Amino acid sequence: MSAANAVSSFSPPAPVSLSLGVIGNCAFSALVDSRGRIVWCCLPRFDGDPVFNALLDDSDKGSAFAIEIENFSHATQSYEPNTAVLRTQLFDHSGQAIEITDFAPRFYSRSRFFKPMTLVRRVRPIKGAPRIRVSLDVRFDWGRIKPAVTQGSNHLRYIGDALTLRLNTDAPLSHLLSKQPFVLTREHNFLLGADESIADGIADTARLFEQETVSYWRKWSQRLHIPLEWQEAVIRAAITLKLSLFEDTGAIVAAMTTSIPEAPNSGRNWDYRYCWLRDAFFVVRALNSLSEVGTLEDYLRWLSNVVVHADGGYIQPLFGIGLERELPEMTYEHLGGYRNMGPVRVGNQAQEHFQHDVYGNVVLGAAQAFHDQRLLHRAGAAEFLRLEAVGEQALRNYDKPDAGMWELRTRARVHTSSALMCWAACDRLGKIALTLKQPERATYWHGHASLMRERILRESWSEERQAFAESFGGRDLDASVLLMIEVGFIDPKDPRFVATVDALEKFLCDGPYMRRYEASDDFGKPETAFNICTFWRIDALARIGRKDEARAIFETMLAARNHLGLLSEDTHPVTGEMWGNFPQTYSMVGIINAAVRLSAPWDSQV
Repeated sequence: MSAANAVSSFSPPAPVSLSLGVIGNCAFSALVDSRGRIVWCCLPRFDGDPVFNALLDDSDKGSAFAIEIENFSHATQSYEPNTAVLRTQLFDHSGQAIEITDFAPRFYSRSRFFKPMTLVRRVRPIKGAPRIRVSLDVRFDWGRIKPAVTQGSNHLRYIGDALTLRLNTDAPLSHLLSKQPFVLTREHNFLLGADESIADGIADTARLFEQETVSYWRKWSQRLHIPLEWQEAVIRAAITLKLSLFEDTGAIVAAMTTSIPEAPNSGRNWDYRYCWLRDAFFVVRALNSLSEVGTLEDYLRWLSNVVVHADGGYIQPLFGIGLERELPEMTYEHLGGYRNMGPVRVGNQAQEHFQHDVYGNVVLGAAQAFHDQRLLHRAGAAEFLRLEAVGEQALRNYDKPDAGMWELRTRARVHTSSALMCWAACDRLGKIALTLKQPERATYWHGHASLMRERILRESWSEERQAFAESFGGRDLDASVLLMIEVGFIDPKDPRFVATVDALEKFLCDGPYMRRYEASDDFGKPETAFNICTFWRIDALARIGRKDEARAIFETMLAARNHLGLLSEDTHPVTGEMWGNFPQTYSMVGIINAAVRLSAPWDSQV
């Protein structure tokens, strides 16, 4: 063999993109690129320090966990069906291949869900005896600190000030430390997590964790009540939403990432690793439509703490996943950002906003607990009394200016969507009162809801635009008014609503895609389509009788997903590329809602 042929040949990493898979266990998550490189993982929980941050720093100072094949040719990647276990196959130019299995353990054990802060990676040869290279680069303090590394008999320790990680592995430690390529002749296992030894053998532990985790997710998926059509897309969306649950407190994160721009070089970079009451409500509503009530019960624990702490007063629109109220927004200049499109922001200033739709989101999120007899802990008179205090806030604020659901930072108006959700709070409180056999309270809340509805219909209608506008007395159009049918405010075939859909399609749509609003905001006019708005349009079209059009747009949105069936926040209407934080719960909710709305019934086939 010539000297030239003896030189190792490993390709550069895959270009940074949102062609990513998500793994997790309802305690933390990680994002894996199309070649099996972990490029994002915050520990010890969703909003923690990214120990792997290559998604936001693709320089040599970035951190990732890569398992590479020499003379890389191509890769395939898919989830084990109906699970959150990801398999990546890498092929070389000689036809040799390896398979990487990635997951975070989650299963029921000892009367509890076992969900350790552990990443499990298993790699095995599936054809030939290829040469691989394992590169494990851990960073702490948002990439600023390279940890000290110590070695044991079958483990490496990565030591930081606030966190120490341990890698238990049956792969050669010398090769890992030196990043020396080696021939893969058998399976190797990598368990990266807390600085704790494991009770059993490394391979046995990894194998058991995989078997039990696969079994958990298959059983979880099996219990879903799914539509006849688009079953695979719905199951993947449901699993992704479940992975967004921080089970310890019941919070639901809006997305796993921070600072993925909403559009190229737009500066619209935000931290979504927190719990928005608005987003969380839509998540539990979508999962409820599939008869998955476990997430609802967890979220109700979290929501009840929000309500009690508010004590009838102001409720902020988002919290940290541990119920933190202060989320100061900072910019980290030492990180270049996604594709060097900074800034990288940590924290979110929206915690300071007045967003009055929050009161409706609280009541709507809690309402099912009063009606659903399947729940282990049904709500009663005490919970209703607390919710009534939230309803009083809705009454006081529904016609007051706020930042709106799009969290405008430099403009306040009486937003139609905020007034609408305040109406929904009063409407649902009236229905809860009837269930609890409190007719006087039902009359009180339904009376207020009726007056609010009349005013919203009058004040938000723009005769000039022949549409419901984004604010009282306004003329600008906003996709959020489509929520009028989502919450049962208006008959979808009401001529005013039909005319509104027509106007929104004319002024906010780029083909099948829909932008949020037409007015300029703090950063100018939006460039990309906001995926949930497109799904709201699909729902509206279906309800007003344009079902074939709705199905065609839905198929376009399914095609816009990445290769693993996941969506980010935004889609570029020209390039079709995904932008915004990932995976976005709002967008995955849209997939479920559209499939449930549009699918043929089961009895048409079985």
